[in-house]
Amino acid sequence: MRAARVRNIQKERNTVSTSQPPAPRSVGFLLLDDFTFISLASAIEPLRMANQLSGRELYRWFTLGKNAKPVRASAGLYITPDAKMEQASALNTVIVCGGMNVQDCVSHEHMRWLQHQADLGLQLGAICTGSWALGKAGLLDRHKCSVHWQCLAQMREAFPGADITSHLFSAGTNHLTSAGGTAPMDMMLHLIRREHGRELAAAICDMFMYERMRDDQDHQRIPLKHTLGANQPRLQAAIVLMEANLDVPLELNALAFKVGISRRQLERLFHKYLDISPSRYYLKLRLVRAQQLLKQTSSPVLKIGALCGFGSSAHFTRSYRGYFGVTPRDERASSNTYG
Repeated sequence: MRAARVRNIQKERNTVSTSQPPAPRSVGFLLLDDFTFISLASAIEPLRMANQLSGRELYRWFTLGKNAKPVRASAGLYITPDAKMEQASALNTVIVCGGMNVQDCVSHEHMRWLQHQADLGLQLGAICTGSWALGKAGLLDRHKCSVHWQCLAQMREAFPGADITSHLFSAGTNHLTSAGGTAPMDMMLHLIRREHGRELAAAICDMFMYERMRDDQDHQRIPLKHTLGANQPRLQAAIVLMEANLDVPLELNALAFKVGISRRQLERLFHKYLDISPSRYYLKLRLVRAQQLLKQTSSPVLKIGALCGFGSSAHFTRSYRGYFGVTPRDERASSNTYG
């Protein structure tokens, strides 16, 4: 199926068209000092592959710097920008690439230039901590913004007018932000799918051996130690046990016994630190796992329900629809291999 999808895209590119192809989208990647290289590569490579598979220049990209000097990445590599940011022209999109110590890397020149790009009506974006630059330039207010889980609290405090979220990426009409790591790949695949169709985006996934195109409703997996702090070992232990026993859920009394507290104490911990009951949290874990399996595998729906601890099809369907708003079968149908 994957090879056939790539062949279809390549066949389409050889079809003669009498219509004038649209101008390529021009994307400028503004590099801040100590930017993360994996985020930059994850953003650029889908654009390159879109051009390669389609046989057309759908996208152009340039690296930009405050000046002509090489910019240091967090891995110690240096990238010489294609142009100074002030000299960049004919751009459609500007994406700020951040990384470590971003507060020390955003200058007044950066902010003024970004504000000017906003005045010109360009689509603005950020990967990793690049959203800090947009915030300092006053360009995040009333916008949804995805940031890395390590930066959530800091960004929410610094930019209360923005909707700071733990989603992998956020994609509005004029704003694109992603959490960093490999999330920029999902963001750019979303852009490609929106502009050139699902088939091309899925073929790019095939070429990169990328199992699933995650969407803008997917959340980052935030480590428990970050969420709970280091002082709640029993709560963390309970969640680890839940995650290890999704197919045959543990009774709450047994779970509490295994972590050395009473059921009542367990319930208090969940309500105090997670604002949810342990049974509801356990159900959420099972349903999220079921969603992953529905989107990422071809396993039968009934088998997935059983793997996630649901004793009957009716119970699985009722619980899934109550949480996600769609039935498991509808979820599978809409996923079409790549969600």
